[in-house]
Amino acid sequence: MFRFAGAAFLSAAVLGCAHEIPNCGSGCASGVRLNDIVTVGTHNSYKQAIDPKLFAALMLRVPKEAPALDYSHARLTEQLDGGARAIEIDVAYDPKGGLFAHPKGPALLGEALPGGYSAYMSKPGFKVLHAQDFDFRSSCVTLKDCLAILKGWSRAHPHHVPILVTFNAKDDSRPEQTQALRFDAAAFDALDAEIRSVLDPADLITPDDVQGASPTLREAVTTRGWPALAPSRGKFILALDEEGEKRALYRGNRKSLEGRVMFVDAPEDSPAAALRVLNDALTDTAHIAAAVRQGFLVRTRADADTVEARANDTRRRDAALASGAQYVSTDYMEPDPRFGPYRVRLPDGIVAACNKVRAACEGKVE
Repeated sequence: MFRFAGAAFLSAAVLGCAHEIPNCGSGCASGVRLNDIVTVGTHNSYKQAIDPKLFAALMLRVPKEAPALDYSHARLTEQLDGGARAIEIDVAYDPKGGLFAHPKGPALLGEALPGGYSAYMSKPGFKVLHAQDFDFRSSCVTLKDCLAILKGWSRAHPHHVPILVTFNAKDDSRPEQTQALRFDAAAFDALDAEIRSVLDPADLITPDDVQGASPTLREAVTTRGWPALAPSRGKFILALDEEGEKRALYRGNRKSLEGRVMFVDAPEDSPAAALRVLNDALTDTAHIAAAVRQGFLVRTRADADTVEARANDTRRRDAALASGAQYVSTDYMEPDPRFGPYRVRLPDGIVAACNKVRAACEGKVE
């Protein structure tokens, strides 16, 4: 077994897939499904560094909270080129446009915004940002822009394993912030419509695709299973990472998720269950493995809030990579030189490998 930072989690075999390397081995078994993989991606994938002057002001105002915001990512295409196969996008509802066009942070410091920023943000449609007014810098500032980038890269690399794109519906506001619009049923309908305006049916694996003729989505993934990996290459799986009221609003009165473009993080006994977000691999270890064995797709996190990177603490990372979760999210596919060597990757340049908990194949799948 290959050992990575103390965690044995991958076979030493490095095998290709049949359409890539002829006469490959068991890693190309015909029964391999899209949930038989493990791969790594990024958290808040759009996020750019806060302006240094604004970050210094935040450190004075909220010194305990600000360090958790001190991370950033390369542009989406660079992440994908580097092997990211999970992407996370925060979306804010802005149907009329202009709600986030004039962030308060720069104004308070007398700082100018980039040329054309306010005009561009005045266009109607969902905006992409982490926290309005202060942590708003994004490599793609509208949802349509982000999706177009992902689609363009995918079309240029049609053999990639399915990319998981998770969405957070951002509507929280502090009193001193620009007040975000609440996500209601109409907002979620608009979100689905905007996604479908960019991504074609051929780009997506939807809940209806997976459910097929099964009575519920849960029954489909726990009995017949997810689609095969080979025809799933070059596609996206979209998921709403929300619970409670937001999840209920998105699901509506559907039995599962009929007609919806995104999966949801639903408990394993729900008719809509197909995907779980179980973010703490240290405390959720047994839960993750059990869910994966049942047939669910799982996303977990290797780190959060810059804590592990600052301490070079690899315990959560190693647990995540060994857990069986198909998608492991991180803020550090590349190290932050300010903090040290901490990074999250599969070994030997592997982008996606066979999942040891699923045990349907061995070695490399991308």
